[in-house]
This record gives sequence, C-alpha cells and structure tokens, in this order.
Amino acid sequence: MNLMIDKTWSLFLDRDGVINERLPDDYVKSWDQFVFAEGVLKAMETFSQRFCRIIVVTNQQGIGKGLMSESELEEIHRRMQLSVSEAGGRIDKIYYSPFLASVNHFSRKPSVGLGLIARRDFNEISFRKSVMAGDSLSDLIFGKRLGMKTVLIGDPLLARKNPFFIDFVFPDLLTFAKSIRIY
Repeated sequence: MNLMIDKTWSLFLDRDGVINERLPDDYVKSWDQFVFAEGVLKAMETFSQRFCRIIVVTNQQGIGKGLMSESELEEIHRRMQLSVSEAGGRIDKIYYSPFLASVNHFSRKPSVGLGLIARRDFNEISFRKSVMAGDSLSDLIFGKRLGMKTVLIGDPLLARKNPFFIDFVFPDLLTFAKSIRIY
C-alpha cells in the first residue's frame, strides 16, 4: 500500500532507530557514536523532493540523566543536518525533549508538545496533511493524537499488536521513501 500525498504535506521523523542506528541500552552522546541507518541519506533526498516540511521530533532523556549536555546534543544535530544537506536532502528543524520519562513533560512523546511547537514555527503545517514515521509506539501515538498518518519503521509485529496507531509499516526509511506517490 502506498501513501498518496501532494507537495503541501509535512513529514515528522523520530531520530534514534529511524534516522540513525539505535545504541542498545545506551544513548548517542557524541557525533562519533552517530551512525546513519542504511539508506537514510538517499531517503532524505527523496523526502526533500516530496514534502513541504521535514521535521525531526526526538525524546533525548540522556540530557535529563546527565549523560550529555544540550550543547553536545545540538552539535550532533548540527552535523546530522549538514550531512543530510550535503547528500541532497534537508531537515527543516529538529525539536527535542530533554526530560526524563518519569517527568511526563508535555514536550515528551507521546505527548504532543513538540508537534504543536513545530506548527507554531511553521504555520503551513497541517497535521491532517502530515506523516509521523517512527520505530516506537510512543512515536505513533504522538502522530495519531495530532491526526497524522503514521508509519512504523521496523518490526511488523508491533503493527499487528497495535493496528489502531499504525497506518503503514516499512522495514526502513528508504523503502518508505520509495513507496510515496505524488498526486
């Protein structure tokens, strides 16, 4: 099944496990630990041709745990954006929540704060014409709460267990990018 969009749609992406390889039981704390997932740079080039806005929304509780600083995270994001740009893609903005899960902060997915901030910054964003792609249930609940289409990147078993939250399933970002059709 393909997603049909026009060029007024926006794409929201999770970071860890979607754009970059997730570190099991750890956090990406420096650029040296950041590894793009296979095919991501090509996918980002394709997305840049198809979506009006590309926004990254990511929970980064490693900051709340004191494992890294906000400036260290911002350096990772700066270099990630630069690499994407050099490969012909773009990320319009990156929003992150530094709070611990136990805090239950409004900006931490699955709460919708990061999405509302993005729409405030880019008033052309319409959530009903947006897609959220992530690898965890909290990413997809975030998307559904805002009225977006949702794409699970990863294990289809999660989709079978949670069909209400997931509209599409792809093994990786590049397969998802190739499936999009413009009308």
